[in-house]
Amino acid sequence: MTRLWMILLVLSCALNTQAQRYDSSIFSMPIQMDAVTIKAARGGWDLAGFIRRVRTDTTFFKAFHNLRFINYTATNDIRVLDKKGKASASLFSRTKQSYANGCRTMQVLEEHTTGDFYKHNKEHRYYTSELYDYLFFTHGKVCGEKESIAGYLDERGKGQIEKNKQRLKILMFSPGSKVSGVPLMGDKAAIFEPDVAKMYDFKLSSDEYNGEDCYVFRAIPKKEYADDVVYNDLITWFRKSDYTILARDYSLSYKAGLYDFDVNIKVRTQQVGKRLIPARLEYDGNWHVFSKKRERVRFSTVITP
Repeated sequence: MTRLWMILLVLSCALNTQAQRYDSSIFSMPIQMDAVTIKAARGGWDLAGFIRRVRTDTTFFKAFHNLRFINYTATNDIRVLDKKGKASASLFSRTKQSYANGCRTMQVLEEHTTGDFYKHNKEHRYYTSELYDYLFFTHGKVCGEKESIAGYLDERGKGQIEKNKQRLKILMFSPGSKVSGVPLMGDKAAIFEPDVAKMYDFKLSSDEYNGEDCYVFRAIPKKEYADDVVYNDLITWFRKSDYTILARDYSLSYKAGLYDFDVNIKVRTQQVGKRLIPARLEYDGNWHVFSKKRERVRFSTVITP
């Protein structure tokens, strides 16, 4: 198994009080709903349309894509941990992206490293930091990118490396979607497919997030399937007014003999003009692949327009 497959897997990776059951024609599994959402559905709220939106939502992916077209500064904090949870290597940096005339560039304002974070030629020693670089750092001048995400997750007609990158984008930004070609995991990430959905309880509630009214959609594995699923928890906060995703939490783990991983990811978004962008991302991951050294890494990113 290549290191790229492991990178794909480890970062893959939507409240219930006196919940009741409600069957939606657009979704074959029963959904537990709190009193507020039941009242809304009975009052004419389009529940089926909302569930369709959950299954096909692209606004979360679009938020990350929007970073390519704005000016911002970012604080990057990556820590490689030893068995006792102490940092054995780290990177702290501040970067500034500039966007003008259809092109983006990135400047490193400051950078501090400890331990053996880089190899002697400043190549990445750790696979997780290599992926972080791929997702959040811009090297050189990049021009001519399209703002539309139509077809951006389509892997047809691409080479193997590009297909792998596309699978990564689906796992990261469209959790619950079917992703083909990931070794030994099959379709276990496709939580809305009938064979996988039956392993989960789905809950829908009304709550407030940062002062805004939200629908909270949650997928939790049933106890009898806890060892057979990929997502231990998947929670998404949708703003009621326009279904914009304000926050999403993932908890994933899996053991497949040749590899294992246990990963938690939290993403918070912010509105910048007409664009939605990620404001903060936190990652806490422990993974191992056969013949490679186990990696325990935590990182956080704070983005300021």
